[in-house]
Amino acid sequence: MQTLFSIEPIYPEGFQYTPDFVTAAEETILLQEISKIELTTFQYQGYEAKRKTASFGFDYSFEKGKLVKGQTIPSSFNFIITRIADFINVNPAEIAELLVIEYPVGSVINWHRDAPPFDLIAGISLMSDCLFKLRPFDETLRSRKSTISIPVQRRSLYIMQGSSRSDWQHSIAPVTDIRYSITLRTLRK
Repeated sequence: MQTLFSIEPIYPEGFQYTPDFVTAAEETILLQEISKIELTTFQYQGYEAKRKTASFGFDYSFEKGKLVKGQTIPSSFNFIITRIADFINVNPAEIAELLVIEYPVGSVINWHRDAPPFDLIAGISLMSDCLFKLRPFDETLRSRKSTISIPVQRRSLYIMQGSSRSDWQHSIAPVTDIRYSITLRTLRK
Protein backbone atom coordinates (compact mmCIF):
# COMPACT_ATOMS: atom_id res chain seq x y z
CA MET A 1 0.00 0.00 0.00
CA GLN A 2 1.39 3.36 -1.05
CA THR A 3 0.88 6.42 1.14
CA LEU A 4 1.42 9.97 0.01
CA PHE A 5 2.58 12.52 2.53
CA SER A 6 2.12 16.22 2.01
CA ILE A 7 4.93 18.20 3.58
CA GLU A 8 4.14 21.83 4.37
CA PRO A 9 6.94 24.00 2.96
CA ILE A 10 8.91 26.17 5.33
CA TYR A 11 7.95 29.70 4.34
CA PRO A 12 10.25 32.72 4.58
CA GLU A 13 9.63 35.04 7.53
CA GLY A 14 6.57 37.16 6.81
CA PHE A 15 4.95 34.82 4.28
CA GLN A 16 1.57 33.42 5.21
CA TYR A 17 -0.75 31.14 3.22
CA THR A 18 -4.42 30.59 4.09
CA PRO A 19 -6.50 28.17 1.98
CA ASP A 20 -10.25 28.73 1.56
CA PHE A 21 -10.05 32.38 2.63
CA VAL A 22 -13.13 33.20 0.54
CA THR A 23 -16.17 30.98 0.06
CA ALA A 24 -17.40 29.74 -3.32
CA ALA A 25 -20.27 32.25 -3.12
CA GLU A 26 -17.85 35.12 -2.41
CA GLU A 27 -15.64 33.99 -5.27
CA THR A 28 -18.66 34.19 -7.59
CA ILE A 29 -19.38 37.75 -6.39
CA LEU A 30 -15.76 38.79 -6.91
CA LEU A 31 -15.67 37.27 -10.41
CA GLN A 32 -18.92 39.08 -11.28
CA GLU A 33 -17.36 42.37 -10.15
CA ILE A 34 -14.20 41.65 -12.12
CA SER A 35 -16.30 41.01 -15.25
CA LYS A 36 -17.48 44.65 -15.05
CA ILE A 37 -13.90 45.98 -15.21
CA GLU A 38 -12.03 46.77 -18.40
CA LEU A 39 -8.77 44.84 -18.23
CA THR A 40 -5.86 45.89 -20.45
CA THR A 41 -2.79 44.00 -21.59
CA PHE A 42 0.07 44.48 -19.13
CA GLN A 43 3.14 46.16 -20.60
CA TYR A 44 6.53 46.50 -18.97
CA GLN A 45 9.51 48.23 -20.60
CA GLY A 46 8.17 47.60 -24.10
CA TYR A 47 7.26 43.97 -23.38
CA GLU A 48 3.64 42.93 -23.76
CA ALA A 49 2.61 40.17 -21.34
CA LYS A 50 -0.18 37.65 -21.87
CA ARG A 51 -1.96 38.76 -18.71
CA LYS A 52 -4.44 41.62 -18.47
CA THR A 53 -4.73 43.99 -15.54
CA ALA A 54 -6.62 46.87 -13.97
CA SER A 55 -5.18 48.89 -11.11
CA PHE A 56 -7.12 51.06 -8.67
CA GLY A 57 -5.84 53.45 -6.02
CA PHE A 58 -2.08 54.03 -6.26
CA ASP A 59 -0.04 52.32 -8.95
CA TYR A 60 3.66 52.40 -9.71
CA SER A 61 4.55 53.89 -13.09
CA PHE A 62 7.73 52.25 -14.34
CA GLU A 63 7.95 54.85 -17.11
CA LYS A 64 7.82 57.76 -14.61
CA GLY A 65 9.64 55.91 -11.82
CA LYS A 66 7.09 56.92 -9.19
CA LEU A 67 3.69 56.26 -7.67
CA VAL A 68 0.72 57.65 -9.52
CA LYS A 69 -2.84 58.06 -8.31
CA GLY A 70 -5.28 56.10 -10.43
CA GLN A 71 -8.98 55.39 -10.40
CA THR A 72 -10.78 55.07 -7.08
CA ILE A 73 -11.04 51.52 -5.77
CA PRO A 74 -14.57 50.30 -6.60
CA SER A 75 -16.74 50.09 -3.47
CA SER A 76 -17.93 46.63 -4.56
CA PHE A 77 -14.55 45.32 -3.31
CA ASN A 78 -14.91 46.90 0.16
CA PHE A 79 -16.04 43.63 1.76
CA ILE A 80 -12.88 41.77 0.73
CA ILE A 81 -10.62 44.73 1.54
CA THR A 82 -12.13 44.94 5.03
CA ARG A 83 -11.82 41.18 5.59
CA ILE A 84 -8.17 41.13 4.53
CA ALA A 85 -7.35 44.30 6.49
CA ASP A 86 -8.89 42.74 9.62
CA PHE A 87 -6.98 39.51 8.98
CA ILE A 88 -3.62 41.30 8.67
CA ASN A 89 -4.46 43.80 11.41
CA VAL A 90 -4.32 47.02 9.40
CA ASN A 91 -6.85 49.79 8.88
CA PRO A 92 -8.73 49.24 5.56
CA ALA A 93 -7.73 52.80 4.59
CA GLU A 94 -4.10 51.61 4.51
CA ILE A 95 -4.87 49.47 1.45
CA ALA A 96 -3.43 51.77 -1.21
CA GLU A 97 -3.86 49.60 -4.31
CA LEU A 98 -6.24 46.97 -5.60
CA LEU A 99 -4.88 45.19 -8.66
CA VAL A 100 -7.00 42.77 -10.70
CA ILE A 101 -5.15 40.35 -12.99
CA GLU A 102 -6.45 37.90 -15.57
CA TYR A 103 -4.09 35.06 -16.44
CA PRO A 104 -4.96 33.30 -19.72
CA VAL A 105 -3.76 29.70 -20.10
CA GLY A 106 0.04 29.64 -20.38
CA SER A 107 0.65 33.07 -18.86
CA VAL A 108 3.30 33.59 -16.21
CA ILE A 109 4.79 36.19 -13.93
CA ASN A 110 8.56 36.17 -14.07
CA TRP A 111 10.85 36.56 -11.06
CA HIS A 112 10.48 39.96 -9.41
CA ARG A 113 9.92 41.95 -6.24
CA ASP A 114 7.02 44.39 -6.19
CA ALA A 115 7.76 48.10 -6.68
CA PRO A 116 9.65 49.68 -3.74
CA PRO A 117 6.93 52.10 -2.55
CA PHE A 118 4.67 49.18 -1.67
CA ASP A 119 4.99 47.31 1.60
CA LEU A 120 2.62 44.48 2.50
CA ILE A 121 1.18 42.41 -0.36
CA ALA A 122 -1.96 40.27 -0.09
CA GLY A 123 -3.16 38.13 -2.98
CA ILE A 124 -6.33 36.12 -3.56
CA SER A 125 -6.42 33.43 -6.23
CA LEU A 126 -9.72 32.99 -8.09
CA MET A 127 -11.13 30.45 -10.56
CA SER A 128 -8.10 28.13 -10.62
CA ASP A 129 -4.93 27.15 -8.79
CA CYS A 130 -1.37 28.21 -9.59
CA LEU A 131 2.18 27.38 -8.61
CA PHE A 132 3.70 30.30 -6.69
CA LYS A 133 7.48 30.28 -6.31
CA LEU A 134 9.83 32.13 -3.97
CA ARG A 135 13.62 32.44 -4.16
CA PRO A 136 16.17 34.63 -2.37
CA PHE A 137 16.72 38.03 -3.97
CA ASP A 138 20.44 37.79 -3.17
CA GLU A 139 21.94 35.78 -6.06
CA THR A 140 24.65 34.32 -3.81
CA LEU A 141 21.93 32.60 -1.72
CA ARG A 142 20.13 31.01 -4.68
CA SER A 143 20.22 27.30 -5.38
CA ARG A 144 17.69 24.69 -6.42
CA LYS A 145 17.11 23.93 -2.75
CA SER A 146 16.51 27.59 -1.90
CA THR A 147 13.53 27.89 -4.28
CA ILE A 148 10.21 27.25 -2.58
CA SER A 149 7.24 26.12 -4.68
CA ILE A 150 3.80 26.68 -3.16
CA PRO A 151 0.63 25.29 -4.74
CA VAL A 152 -1.79 28.19 -4.33
CA GLN A 153 -5.39 27.00 -4.44
CA ARG A 154 -8.34 28.95 -5.76
CA ARG A 155 -10.06 31.01 -3.06
CA SER A 156 -6.88 31.11 -0.98
CA LEU A 157 -4.98 34.10 0.38
CA TYR A 158 -1.24 34.67 0.58
CA ILE A 159 0.46 37.47 2.48
CA MET A 160 3.99 38.79 1.89
CA GLN A 161 5.51 41.19 4.38
CA GLY A 162 8.79 41.64 6.20
CA SER A 163 11.65 39.49 4.91
CA SER A 164 9.47 37.58 2.42
CA ARG A 165 8.66 40.93 0.83
CA SER A 166 12.11 42.54 0.90
CA ASP A 167 14.59 39.65 0.72
CA TRP A 168 12.78 37.27 -1.65
CA GLN A 169 11.56 37.34 -5.25
CA HIS A 170 8.43 35.61 -6.42
CA SER A 171 7.05 34.26 -9.69
CA ILE A 172 4.07 32.29 -10.97
CA ALA A 173 4.58 29.28 -13.22
CA PRO A 174 2.54 29.06 -16.45
CA VAL A 175 -1.11 28.57 -15.54
CA THR A 176 -2.98 25.59 -16.96
CA ASP A 177 -6.46 27.13 -16.66
CA ILE A 178 -7.68 30.71 -16.79
CA ARG A 179 -7.04 32.37 -13.44
CA TYR A 180 -7.86 35.69 -11.83
CA SER A 181 -6.22 37.30 -8.86
CA ILE A 182 -6.85 40.29 -6.66
CA THR A 183 -3.75 41.84 -5.14
CA LEU A 184 -3.90 44.40 -2.35
CA ARG A 185 -0.90 46.50 -1.36
CA THR A 186 -0.10 48.93 1.43
CA LEU A 187 2.47 51.73 1.12
CA ARG A 188 5.74 51.92 3.02
CA LYS A 189 5.53 54.29 5.97
